[in-house]
Amino acid sequence: MVIQKEITLPEFNRGFHLITHLVKDAIGPLPETGMLNVFIQHTSAGLTINENADPTVRVDFESSFNQLVRENEPYYRHTMEGSDDMPAHIKSSLVGSSVTIPITNGRLNLGTWQGIYLCEFRNRGGRRRLIISVYH
Repeated sequence: MVIQKEITLPEFNRGFHLITHLVKDAIGPLPETGMLNVFIQHTSAGLTINENADPTVRVDFESSFNQLVRENEPYYRHTMEGSDDMPAHIKSSLVGSSVTIPITNGRLNLGTWQGIYLCEFRNRGGRRRLIISVYH
């Protein structure tokens, strides 16, 4: 059986943001066992799982990604939507558009220090849509 829900996140600034609580709130009670998949319907933002305790990790992610994929590179051709757009597409491809988490004993089976991140790569990305699917 599959349960699926679409949610729209509030607008976030550019950066890496913990959204685990928003996903949990949206899906309600979980089955005893199964899998949760979260998919973002955008090409300039992504999802990943990482450190949920120390907020400086998210700051370091932003700094590192900005060093890896810089804005205003002379070889970019896709520039009509702003200097942050093409780098956002590249970063999104590096991170990915979905995460899958096991459900065990009715809970997301994340590690102690793990959380779901929205990776917002645009300066003003707007509200992002997620498709949340629970497989059991």
